[in-house]
Amino acid sequence: MAKVTFLGLGVMGYPMAGHLVTAGHDVTVYNRTASKAEDWVKAHGGAWRETPRAAAEGAEFVMACVGNDDDLRGVCLGGDGAFDGMGDGAIFVDHTTVSAEVTRELHAQARARGVAFVDAPISGGQAGAENGQLVVMCGGEEAPYAKAEAVIDAYAKLCRRIGESGAGQLTKMVNQICIAGLVQGLSEGLHFAQKAGLDGRAVVDVIGGGAAGSWQMVNRYETMLDDHFEHGFAVDWMRKDLGICLKTADEVGASLPVTALVDQFYKDVQKLGGGRWDTSSLIKRLGAVDEG
Repeated sequence: MAKVTFLGLGVMGYPMAGHLVTAGHDVTVYNRTASKAEDWVKAHGGAWRETPRAAAEGAEFVMACVGNDDDLRGVCLGGDGAFDGMGDGAIFVDHTTVSAEVTRELHAQARARGVAFVDAPISGGQAGAENGQLVVMCGGEEAPYAKAEAVIDAYAKLCRRIGESGAGQLTKMVNQICIAGLVQGLSEGLHFAQKAGLDGRAVVDVIGGGAAGSWQMVNRYETMLDDHFEHGFAVDWMRKDLGICLKTADEVGASLPVTALVDQFYKDVQKLGGGRWDTSSLIKRLGAVDEG
């Protein structure tokens, strides 16, 4: 199996790196908070290093799942960056949701060092990471992607190359655009059912098998009806992602009126103190509007 480094042990990266060990890979990890890397090693074995560069030395594949554009640049570049620790022919796989702009920038810098770069943002949330059931959408050259796919398989139920560098990130933007509208529609539907005196669970039991059905409906309607949002993909992260979508839409000339509106609705949820709530907390905003 492969010698793999994993950079970033957040709610997604921690279980993803664990799946690599289960699949038989030789795994070294790095995390900005060293205590979390130590905990991971105690749980899974492997090794941890104090810098991305040290962690990446000798690795065939370096996977990253960090916070944003600046975080990604931080683990890739500079004296302690992973790129300077990677050997010729090694492959960097970025699972972070970032802009296509930074992806192409880092792709070029990696290539100048003899390192391949695959953008590979993920969908499926914390549960998908924990269960090894993520969807991975990729961009980059075909040859390094084909090699990386075999490693990504440890935590993916579906992995596809969409096109050249940046195509994976652009596809993730499409994913987030679609989710934003779906969650708002589901929130309004459940809110309406409650106001109309209907049993929300009975309603979903009927409509969930028809044209209105969706992953969000199946996996989130019960917690939405129970007013429980301490789980899942956080509103703060979604606003970061939608900001990337809206900025890119301006650059390519795409009109995203619903996405822009839902982004402002999420801003309202943040004002309610829900920055760390699951994205399905849009229904909380509707209740607050009624009360206001």
